[in-house]
Amino acid sequence: MKRNKILITGGTGFIGYHLAKKCSDLNWSVDSISTKLPKKNRKVKKVKYLIFDISKKKEIEKNLSPNYDYVVNLAGYVDHSNKNKTLKSHFNGCKNIANFFLNSKVKKFVQIGSCIEYGKIKSPQKENQKKFPQTFSIYGEAKQQSTKFLLELHKKFNFPSTILRLYLVYGPNQDLNRIIPITIINAIKNRKFDCSSGNQLRDFIYVDDVIKAIIKALKNKNTSGEIINIGSGKPTTIKKTIISICKLAGGGNPQFGKIDFRKDEILELYPNISKAKKFLKWKPKVSLYRGIVKTISYFKRFLWKKYI
Repeated sequence: MKRNKILITGGTGFIGYHLAKKCSDLNWSVDSISTKLPKKNRKVKKVKYLIFDISKKKEIEKNLSPNYDYVVNLAGYVDHSNKNKTLKSHFNGCKNIANFFLNSKVKKFVQIGSCIEYGKIKSPQKENQKKFPQTFSIYGEAKQQSTKFLLELHKKFNFPSTILRLYLVYGPNQDLNRIIPITIINAIKNRKFDCSSGNQLRDFIYVDDVIKAIIKALKNKNTSGEIINIGSGKPTTIKKTIISICKLAGGGNPQFGKIDFRKDEILELYPNISKAKKFLKWKPKVSLYRGIVKTISYFKRFLWKKYI
């Protein structure tokens, strides 16, 4: 029986690692593209790691074969402070890799989009294939331009692209530049740490649920040409989440109100996920409580010596 062959751009990142591991466990042939080799704790044994930059068209043509069943685009510059690099890695990279597979036999191209693409549209945010609001960051703009480009490819050439707009993904092995791992480390160490007032409403989704949604999107032909929200559908305040983490980890002293909101801060950010339920036959299974418990356990067991 022929093995499924998948290419994951950004396969060394947090979500990319979990996706590569899941596909490897399913006995798929897995290739990853990134600009650097994976960290030791994110290296998956059977994955082939290709090192080059997809924002450079010639490097794709030089290093890549079009013979894949599936492509998932997770690539992009993580530090969004450099506007030029952010735009090039997220938009140019997406455009280059999609064009490379345009005339191939790829069954599905899944673009990992972002809830930031909605700008200040009121929550719960619902997918709209025709209206694209103003975004408030170069990252949001790059993601939105990628979405428009892929929808146009589907419309003109029937390119099998699907855009999954993710909300706040968390879980084991995440970098310490996101609210949940930052809070977990401070709680484990029993540190005092500054926070905003925490009144923002956010939607947190556990990484295993996200991976299941991606796999379902890859296998579902009816999702081509669609934007689909992926979140828990159960918003909670940042303050409540921080307090819960501190209680479960047994430490931490959050100083609420010490950090001001950003000028472009969106106070309510959560999705309507009815389309994901309908098209993907998917719904999240891991509650925020259970996901946080699992994530705290991971950091305590594997990474506390390194980071604390």
